[in-house]
Amino acid sequence: MTPAPRPRPRPLVLYDADCGFCTRAAGWIPRLGAEVDVSSLQSQDLDALGVDRHRSELEMPVVLPDGRIAWGHQAWAQVLRSCPQPWRTLGAALGSPVMERPGAAVYRWVASHRHRLPGGTAQCAMPGPSSPTRPEVMTQQRDPSTGLG
Repeated sequence: MTPAPRPRPRPLVLYDADCGFCTRAAGWIPRLGAEVDVSSLQSQDLDALGVDRHRSELEMPVVLPDGRIAWGHQAWAQVLRSCPQPWRTLGAALGSPVMERPGAAVYRWVASHRHRLPGGTAQCAMPGPSSPTRPEVMTQQRDPSTGLG
């Protein structure tokens, strides 16, 4: 039996250190004044954190203090909510139900083009459509009480 992970005092942002764009984006987080911890996927025990390894190749996860995980644009919403204003308001807007579809669409576009964006390299390219990690993992059920998946 695996022991339950201990509650974290702050959200933990996980990024792909093998991706130049992801590493660059993770570097912005402290500059925004976010009250989060930032670590690479490669340096953490993802199973112990409850993070789906395959999904983390496609979307950035944030492990919240209570153990829930926010993904993709909802993860960025959590990061921004931990920042001072005006970022906090932007995070609340990004995480709102009205922004679910457009936020997810923009996140998917950025993620699928990250190898072409500043800091991106061929290593940053996402798995192709034939990859077993590609289908349906971008969608998840949301908890209506929290707005998180």
